Amino acid sequence: MKTLLLSFCTLMCLTSCAPKEDADSIRLKNDIAQMLIVGFRGQTLADTSHIRRDISDLHVGGVILFEYDAPSKQRKRNIASPNQVKHLCRQLQQANNDTLPLLIGIDQEGGVVNRLRQSYGFPFFQSAKASAAAGPDSVRFYARRTARTLHKLGINLNFAPCVDVDVNPECPVIGKLGRSFSADPDHVSASARIWLDEQQKSGVISCLKHFPGHGSADGDTHLGLVDVSSSWLPTELIPYRTLIAEGKVPMVMTAHVRNDRLDTLYPASLSSVVTTSLLRDSLYFSGVVITDDLAMGAIVSQYGFEEALRLAILAGADLLCLSNNGSDYNPDIAPQAIDIIFRLVKEGAIPEDRIHQSAARIRHLKQSLPTP
Repeated sequence: MKTLLLSFCTLMCLTSCAPKEDADSIRLKNDIAQMLIVGFRGQTLADTSHIRRDISDLHVGGVILFEYDAPSKQRKRNIASPNQVKHLCRQLQQANNDTLPLLIGIDQEGGVVNRLRQSYGFPFFQSAKASAAAGPDSVRFYARRTARTLHKLGINLNFAPCVDVDVNPECPVIGKLGRSFSADPDHVSASARIWLDEQQKSGVISCLKHFPGHGSADGDTHLGLVDVSSSWLPTELIPYRTLIAEGKVPMVMTAHVRNDRLDTLYPASLSSVVTTSLLRDSLYFSGVVITDDLAMGAIVSQYGFEEALRLAILAGADLLCLSNNGSDYNPDIAPQAIDIIFRLVKEGAIPEDRIHQSAARIRHLKQSLPTP
């Protein structure tokens, strides 16, 4: 009995004496977590163990849905049918115990970049190029169909419209896939304006991509770093400049393209010259900046995970896209990213204010969303 009592007292002492995180550390980790958009496998919350933890315990800012695992294109990911996706989105929001909604994002441009396919029971979504060629009424029809479909499903963030100008029709990831509205930047602006308006009406956050312009590229950033230094045109900034000036842009995605005319050291997504000096200071963008997927070959082949996180945050990114859809699936990518960034802040490699600024922008954006 004495041994049992002694063991109990020892356990209580160890528990009560265990170091506890102070309020400032908890706040810092929560703000770091807000900066993460995380991908996961599973068509229901029960299919995966880590995403509930990431949402409920770690308080990540959002998730991103995919049709399949990108490397093989065989393994199904998050999408099977309209009812299934709606149920999944409801489960994700129910796991969220923050006062503000969880961001549930998707790449739904139409055409090739189309996660919600007819074969799963969704309506037809035309490509940006085809709809723009048919005129503004066609653009509005598909923009409205997209926005209303996403709203009904519970998806509140669309990484669209793509405002890359069709400088190079042979660009393997833009021009050849019909993702650009036009080779005329003013026509791109006009079509994107329609998308911004329709998505805003349906309570869906829009995201312009890929800043500062991917339409002139001759390579694929999913595979490796792409250099547009000799092909990029300043006119590719026109859609951003126009729509930001109109106050219509809530989010911008930066590209993994190298452009020596803007920054001789880093690709746009990791560049303070591009993200802060150009996008924020010159174009006066005050909304949320998200990186393109940090698992893409353009980043993982050149930078380690820790260095990519550090550079993206120092560049001025608010949301870090961790799609978890590369060659190595990592169920612990969120806690690992949080721990790395927390340590970098404590070591002085990242200013703490930089984290709190981004978290404040993200929470302000979430306040514009309807309650799920």
